[in-house]
Amino acid sequence: MNKRINIQKTYKLYIDGKFHRTESARYIKWQDSKETTLVNVCRSSRKDFRNAVVAARNAVNGWSSRTAYNRGQILYRIAEILEGRREQFMAELTLQGSAKKQAEKEIDQSVDRLIYYSGWADKYMQIFSRVNPVAMPYFNFSYPEATGVVAATAPEESSLLGLVSIIAPIIVGGNTLVILASESRPLCSITFAEVLHTSDVPGGVMNILTGYRSELLEHFSTHMDVNAILYCGSDQEEIRLVESNSALNVKRPVVYPDQDWSKEKAQGPYHIMKTQEIKTIWHPIGV
Repeated sequence: MNKRINIQKTYKLYIDGKFHRTESARYIKWQDSKETTLVNVCRSSRKDFRNAVVAARNAVNGWSSRTAYNRGQILYRIAEILEGRREQFMAELTLQGSAKKQAEKEIDQSVDRLIYYSGWADKYMQIFSRVNPVAMPYFNFSYPEATGVVAATAPEESSLLGLVSIIAPIIVGGNTLVILASESRPLCSITFAEVLHTSDVPGGVMNILTGYRSELLEHFSTHMDVNAILYCGSDQEEIRLVESNSALNVKRPVVYPDQDWSKEKAQGPYHIMKTQEIKTIWHPIGV
């Protein structure tokens, strides 16, 4: 019997709820640490990013208008599907250089983090909303609402837990997201997109790109239809670029330095608030 041909997975971009090849037809040849496995990963272009932003903008009204309880249900569903695909994520994490026990722990923590944020979906507004005392005949209310379209770069080293820790607080708050996967460890990001695809997440809410940060960061930080940018990393030159470009259209910049994403401080309701705006309403009191 002839030996079977090894069927290699094609890692596509995830835009508007569909899997696309890059419009530029460029690919990155990714190899594992032993240089035995070769994978072609899409090298996203500026147009791929623009298409993703259009999809995110079209989805933001529908997603933010869903009930907080429903968004929590969808996050919980993502955790369920991720748990069911444990073996595939184990294989990819080890291929990217993680030890088996470390990979198991990262998957467990990723599932737990999704469930953690699903529980906050209908609670964080109660914590951060308030009735303001004013010296006039008005009721004055302040409460958080979604910023809108968020562009983000995923943590470079933590390809699954770091990715989940960025995605979950952004989308649970009603935002839509375009995220650039880890450049050196991109495999789990696209497989996670397959989880999203089967988890009741509406098209356009989550868009995942792969490629070089050096080529795309400028576009992420200058696009006029992006409301906030979240940068993960400690490169001071890149941080200055993000912060200076964000000032061009009053885009909110958020910086997460390199860190251990398994620590307790890497989760919490304050991470949700990093991509929320406070809305205040004045309502006249009837006399």
